[in-house]
Amino acid sequence: MVKDVCPDTRWSWAEINTVALRKNTRLFKQSLSRGVQLMASVKADAYGHGAVPCAKVMLSSGADQLAVATVQEGIELREAGIDAPILILSEPPMECVQTLVNYDLMPTVYTFEFALAYGECASALGTVGRYHVAIDTGMNRIGLKPADLLEFRHSVDFHRGLECAGTFTHFATADTPDDWDFQLQARRFGDSIAALEQAGYDTGLVHCNNTPATLFHPELSYDMCRVGLGLYGLHPSHASMSSVALEAVMSVRGRVTRVAMPSVGEGVSYGFTYRVTRQNIQVATVPIGYADGLSRLLSNQMEVLVHGERCRQVGRICMDQFMFAKDAARASRYNQRPIEYGDVVTVLGVDGDQEITADDIAALRKTISYEVVVDFGMRLERVYL
Repeated sequence: MVKDVCPDTRWSWAEINTVALRKNTRLFKQSLSRGVQLMASVKADAYGHGAVPCAKVMLSSGADQLAVATVQEGIELREAGIDAPILILSEPPMECVQTLVNYDLMPTVYTFEFALAYGECASALGTVGRYHVAIDTGMNRIGLKPADLLEFRHSVDFHRGLECAGTFTHFATADTPDDWDFQLQARRFGDSIAALEQAGYDTGLVHCNNTPATLFHPELSYDMCRVGLGLYGLHPSHASMSSVALEAVMSVRGRVTRVAMPSVGEGVSYGFTYRVTRQNIQVATVPIGYADGLSRLLSNQMEVLVHGERCRQVGRICMDQFMFAKDAARASRYNQRPIEYGDVVTVLGVDGDQEITADDIAALRKTISYEVVVDFGMRLERVYL
């Protein structure tokens, strides 16, 4: 039985199961060796789940630090009263260095010019700017090449306004077991850390494991693991599904705002890409559209759950609404309930013994579950359970 927690202002919502979030966080924390910290990624508004409430649940469930993608995301957490260490996962614009110091946000650093500006600002304000240095071990996205690492540290370590709080890299293929490229990146990172230590530089917290690497490669945990997707109950690959029992945190539901029974031959939605082909077909409307994260690419491709049964979505998905169909005559023959105004419709989640997962939707969209849940966080009101 689906719990109806529909908001008063619109018949559509995203449910965030904080019990599942707490369970997943504790599971990852308990999987780490004693002394290894857990950095929880809450970037992109906690992957669409809501950064502030999720961060608070994670921190109370074992997470030690937080990671975000932008300065503004860090500011939001600080203004909500969160005082845990916060890492910005890339080097921000130089113009924001005072904001970083004012809000005690740790940037990722990999250019001398930014490091100098950051250190000067911190020193002028009577403090020390803590940062993490990123090493590009092969993903070719951000960071210093290993060959440039020692020179960079030599050029910035003189500054009394700077302190290296961590050193990290990011894996491109950690979700592929026994991948050669992953092994190469891991070796390059290990060699880089050894070179820093041999040269006498403080590495701060060493970290490289993301969600899949945390699951598949505990030997690379170092001082801290950065976990994102797994905390929200989503698997980074099919290979991880049998290794750990995660519980999905997000469900997306709406309620039927209109039920009609069009005549045979009539079309539904823009362009009439679906037409009624027989009598007694109910067409129901739900106020969730592509502005809410339900991609238009899913038009005439997806299913929804109503009364624990699957129904086909029909017609083009609109900006704010979509339609689905049910054969009322067939429902009557099988003692199924017809669709009625106000019925709860599940787009993502469980209803009875049926489930639609983020991976199911991602497969139809030819994308990944990350994008699916982030998109659902665009406009839908979130209800925390």
